[in-house]
Amino acid sequence: MAIRKIVIHPAEILEQTCKPVEKFDKKLAKVLDDMYDTMIEYDGVGLAAPQIGLDARIAIVDIDDELGTIEMVNPRVIKTEGEQTGPEGCLSFPDLFGEVTRPNFVMIEAYDRKGRKYSLEAEGFLARAIQHEIDHLDGILFTTKVTRYLEEDELKGVESE
Repeated sequence: MAIRKIVIHPAEILEQTCKPVEKFDKKLAKVLDDMYDTMIEYDGVGLAAPQIGLDARIAIVDIDDELGTIEMVNPRVIKTEGEQTGPEGCLSFPDLFGEVTRPNFVMIEAYDRKGRKYSLEAEGFLARAIQHEIDHLDGILFTTKVTRYLEEDELKGVESE
């Protein structure tokens, strides 16, 4: 396992739609392991493949809850409901935080590292983190959704996604 370099905005790959994963093999497993190590190293709660320079629909989220690390390969949002507004950051935008409004509930379908399809429902902060990472796979950056940028003193306990 290895710590990968985080791609910092304005890199082109961050604003491109990623290609679907077609092979569920050892190489994919290594990428997922490296993404986890990289996310932990940089103190994030999520990471998408373009953030480490890969054009692939792969993302992970771990908000340190009972679900542990959620690996999403070729994820699709099936349904959203409600609304929440809260602070977001991004490892590709060091030291930049803003208020973003997103659905409070999300249902997704995705594949795990072995190619098994699953669905997942999430609310609150987990829903926010999942949607943030899936946005990355579609070339959508959180900065396009910020309603207000936050100053450092407003950021008690905010983690980067």
